[in-house]
Amino acid sequence: MKYEINSVKKPAEFFMCDSAHTMPFHTPKVQAKQKPAIRGIDMTMQTEAALNSMLATLSATEWQRIHPKLEMIDMPLGTTLYDSSHAMSYVYFPCSATIALLHISKSGIAAEIAIIGREGMAGISLMVGGEPIPSRAVVQSAGYGFRLESRALKNEFGNSTLSMPLFLRYTQALITQMAQTTSCRHHHSLEQQLCRWLLLSLERQPGNELELKEDLIGDILGAEREEVMDSAQGLQRSGLIHYENSRIIALDKAGLKQRACECYVEIKSAYERLLNASLDGLAPTSRPLDLSNSP
Repeated sequence: MKYEINSVKKPAEFFMCDSAHTMPFHTPKVQAKQKPAIRGIDMTMQTEAALNSMLATLSATEWQRIHPKLEMIDMPLGTTLYDSSHAMSYVYFPCSATIALLHISKSGIAAEIAIIGREGMAGISLMVGGEPIPSRAVVQSAGYGFRLESRALKNEFGNSTLSMPLFLRYTQALITQMAQTTSCRHHHSLEQQLCRWLLLSLERQPGNELELKEDLIGDILGAEREEVMDSAQGLQRSGLIHYENSRIIALDKAGLKQRACECYVEIKSAYERLLNASLDGLAPTSRPLDLSNSP
């Protein structure tokens, strides 16, 4: 069973997040319907879920308890998954999609503070209790993933030890990314920021290609569209990327790493150290999901 989120289609509004713009919030309409296997591939739900590293680390016992509550969903580009001004109904585990976590100021100005992909989950603030930080989760790169009702996750943590150490280490890694991203925006060149963002985005989804709108990249980096295009064209002239029709293909990741600032290494190292996994393969090295014993 797979579910699709249908949101209000105003993509230009979803992407406005630099210092000169605000981002209005539209509550997505969620419609459940049966769909064929993803891209024609006949895989079990367990195998699909194992593509997300957080779900993949669940033991067989934990998986058997939680998987009836998981819903597989499409994550269309630009969909707002949650907003801290509204009650958080679900947490999200991306598999092929990536999610931009945006900080929302009191005046409504939004700026990206983290990228979440198949290494993690969106909605981690439920773990620490208290009031959530002013934030919004928006699908940055279309794909699919899973969602779990917030109350179901809270119940699991209240009634068991559902991989609590792993979730807490992931929270620490996410906080590191937030702090480093904020610092990067103030201290490094646009080209360095673009390289950092490209590398982190590519590591959190399959393949070497991103399909995005130019305005989205500009808003994420807090720069004008023309400035972002100039930086992207400079990387293309250097043979590092191919950039055409809002599609970016990484041709030389090693070269991008040389051009990126130290923030990329700091963020990557924090995830790999705390989660005991490589972001390059996103294959967890501890407590893998035992598919053979799962129903």
